[in-house]
Amino acid sequence: MADPDPRENHVLDALPPEEAARLFPQLKLVKLPLGASVYESGDVQRFIYFPTNAIISLLYVLKDGASAEIAVVGNDGVIGVSLFMGGETTPSRAVVQSGGFAYKLTSSALKDEFERHGHMLQVLLRYTQSLITQMAQTAVCNRHHSVDQQLCRWLLLSLDRLPGPSLSMTQELIANMLGVRREGVTTAAGKLQRLGVIRYSRGRITVIDRPKLEELSCECYAAVKKETDRLLPYALYRPEVTEPALAI
Repeated sequence: MADPDPRENHVLDALPPEEAARLFPQLKLVKLPLGASVYESGDVQRFIYFPTNAIISLLYVLKDGASAEIAVVGNDGVIGVSLFMGGETTPSRAVVQSGGFAYKLTSSALKDEFERHGHMLQVLLRYTQSLITQMAQTAVCNRHHSVDQQLCRWLLLSLDRLPGPSLSMTQELIANMLGVRREGVTTAAGKLQRLGVIRYSRGRITVIDRPKLEELSCECYAAVKKETDRLLPYALYRPEVTEPALAI
């Protein structure tokens, strides 16, 4: 199979030709198998990752080993925002939720590009704002909404970052992501299957009625999507638009 195109990642696809020509030769393709750790809590991050067809969960892990997902990242963004936000490390860990590929770039190459104050800087800062929105909305959702609604939100966020309507994921892993009991996920998934919204078999979930899934989800998914759509389209490179127009 041919290697994925770097432009399958929306951040890389947003770069103007001169920045892409400078950065793409420095990218290295890496395989991200299901369950692999991209980084652990407290690690010094030396690379930024641009997923193409993989999904990575950002998890916060407690001392007793319990964990909960705080955000999900796919071809919409990057893994390693602490590199350009000045922290270098983070208390969260990043685990591959859906296997695939990503391109990685060294921290030194990223910082060199940031010093040019070009389009990459603008795109990544806008993406970071959308990521913060997702984290905040996830916290609210986990506190106030049912497991059924959380599962719907989680499925929709994941599907938005995949090329098709299916994802490979066990109910146990979903429970770990949501920070709930497996029995709760089993019950919620069973309801969705009986309603004809999803088909679940041998660790593979296929969404067959997305409009119904959106209807059953809480307001959190729509809030995150609205903010993401507001922020990121303006970051896309459009040579026919003048710079002042991009700031609208």
